[in-house]
Parts: sequence; C-alpha cells; structure tokens
Amino acid sequence: MWVARHWAVVWPVLVTVLAAAVVGGAGWTLLRAHRRAIGQDRAWRAQEEARARELSMAQVDALSWQEFETYIAELCRRDGCTKVVVSGKSGDLGADVVGYLADGRKLVVQCKKYAPHRSVPSQDMQKFVGTARLEHGADVALFVTTCRAFTRDALGLALRQDIVAMHRDLLGSWAKGAHLETLIPLNGSGGGTRRRPSA
Repeated sequence: MWVARHWAVVWPVLVTVLAAAVVGGAGWTLLRAHRRAIGQDRAWRAQEEARARELSMAQVDALSWQEFETYIAELCRRDGCTKVVVSGKSGDLGADVVGYLADGRKLVVQCKKYAPHRSVPSQDMQKFVGTARLEHGADVALFVTTCRAFTRDALGLALRQDIVAMHRDLLGSWAKGAHLETLIPLNGSGGGTRRRPSA
C-alpha cells in the first residue's frame, strides 16, 4: 500500500538500483574478460619466446663441441668482453673460454654441449668449482650448457660457490640477444664479489 501510494518516489530509486546492478554486472564481466585476455596474451608471448629460443638453439645443437666453445666466445665478445681466448683442448682444467667483462672482472667459462634431455651432474660442477677460481683466478665463473637442467646437487653447489649456472633456456635467451650482464644473476648467484681494474 505504501509503495503504491508513493510510487512516484519509489520507482526512480528502483530504476537507479537496477541500472547500477546492470552496470556493475557488466563492468565485472568486462573486467574478468580483460584479465582473462591479458593472461592468455602473456601465456602466448611466453610460448612464442620459448619457440624462438628453441629455433635459435637448433642451430647451436648442430655445432660440434669445439664449434660450441667458439660460439660462446663470440657471444662474450658481442657483449663487450675483451681478451677472449678459447682453449679448445683437453686438460684445460675447466677453462674452455677465458676473457674479461667490460668492468674488468675475469670471466672463466666451462662449456658442456649435452643433449637437451640431459642434466648436468654434480661431478661436472665439482670439477669446475675446484678449478675456476683456484687455478684460473675467475671473478665470474660461468658454467654454460645446452641441456635443460642441472641436477639439484649441481645447482645447489653452484649457488653455494657463486657459480653462474646457465641452462638451455638462459642460453637460448643469450643467443637471441639478451646481454650476458643481465643473465649472470638469473641462475646461480654468480655476480662475483671481486673487481679487477681494467687491464
């Protein structure tokens, strides 16, 4: 009865509430759709980046182990490293590539060209840990491989001993143009604590 008598006052309120509910519902639906689209776009971009890395890695996979070491040296030079030398022989005590970063730190690289499905074992990392700094005086010790992973023990050792552990995905990013200095902190701490003056 009250509603009927005061309909002139009630109906604008009802219409406003109903309109607000419709607008709110539509806004929420649009927001959810927008978030879903952003999520799908990010997933697509990640897939495309992974596909691009793999395309670049297909060429790396075709290299011999000697060519792989030379290729890593070329990437170091591309990113501003100086006095880059490739050992290219057995008995190099883990120093396949040696050079200096732009800030003067000595870089020592161990290169392991393994099949993508393999993992770098702890024994390989132990050998590199034992020689990179003691034998070669590395400020930054980089272990780079074409396989997808390091075993848990190998990666744990790399983290504890400040070794940069660069697996296939990071190598793919490096090959696609990412700068070495930006990759050093991403897998293993590996930033190096000592600085040498530029020679």
